Amino acid sequence: MSEQVWLDACNAIIMAGMIPMPLTDTVLELIKTIITEEQARFVPFFTGSMNRDQLRERSGLDGQELDAILESLMDGGVITGTRSKGSGTFVYRLMGPFPGMFEFTMMRGGTGEKEKKQARLFDRLFDELAGMVQMDYDQIVEASRSVPPVARVVPLDTVIDRDRDVVLPMEEVGRIVDKFDDIAVTTCYCRHEKELLGEPCKVTSEKNNCLMFGKIAQFAMEHNFARPISKDEARRVLKEAREAGLVHKAFHVNLDPDREEEAICNCCKCCCGTFQLYYKGAAPLHNLASFMASVEADSCTGCGLCEEKCPMEAIVMDGDIASVIADKCIGCGVCASQCGQEAIHIHKTGLRNVFVPPVRK
Repeated sequence: MSEQVWLDACNAIIMAGMIPMPLTDTVLELIKTIITEEQARFVPFFTGSMNRDQLRERSGLDGQELDAILESLMDGGVITGTRSKGSGTFVYRLMGPFPGMFEFTMMRGGTGEKEKKQARLFDRLFDELAGMVQMDYDQIVEASRSVPPVARVVPLDTVIDRDRDVVLPMEEVGRIVDKFDDIAVTTCYCRHEKELLGEPCKVTSEKNNCLMFGKIAQFAMEHNFARPISKDEARRVLKEAREAGLVHKAFHVNLDPDREEEAICNCCKCCCGTFQLYYKGAAPLHNLASFMASVEADSCTGCGLCEEKCPMEAIVMDGDIASVIADKCIGCGVCASQCGQEAIHIHKTGLRNVFVPPVRK
């Protein structure tokens, strides 16, 4: 098979994503573990969201042949297929690399040689990206400011001070859950990848705690990436995540916070892909947030637990008192939930764009 076919397929997948990614040998090798040669010839036909008639016209395939390849691509997590709310037409969309296709490869929790190889390639790719960024740090960081935030941080429900601020439904994970009839839970692909690398999560042993909503939940359930759960089960997942000190991150359709949530991930510093890219020096930590932490000096005993637990390392000890680095705070509320003295509170800031440049090596 011509190498150009693979290059065209990889370019199409990268172009489908919202976040820029170079086409490296590692990306190429990783894509080859996910799609077949036949699929590689087909994926470049995608240009945005397309219905079956448009794909038939572009590819020249029809009938059972077209249906078979679409089904196989959906089963592999390479494309999604959902029904349009407006027209009722079934619409297909090619997934970008990250977030997108790479996560689907880990959602089923497989532990075979293929999954282990993919985990090693993910890890190698992150290291390569870090090397590229560090070589041209200032220019790449400045250019990355124009890339949209990957997710919106939703604070832990128990630390929101309702007496001080009006809390909107989108700012509470419990009320996000209430919005949806179709909810699914799946394996945390980040923790699973780390486990395959022999680096299990330092925060929790629970991996089955990523939530999906609405149309993407329907798709994931139909193609065996996730299982359905009730609203009560979803709340239990979120409660256990909160108690473990995980960060709620909401992902929206097309990364647009004005559109519905597609998923809520419960993230840790040691495994989460976005945190890992940040700490490796490969990408900024770029999230939307609506809250910020503050410390009541009179109540703080200087135990340092908040400094230890903060996933952004946005809290430091100033003598015997904790201090918040405002520019790095994502308002997740983990510090407030872990503080036994109730000396840390989160206050509403309005929706803000938190851009923290990657760690400079």
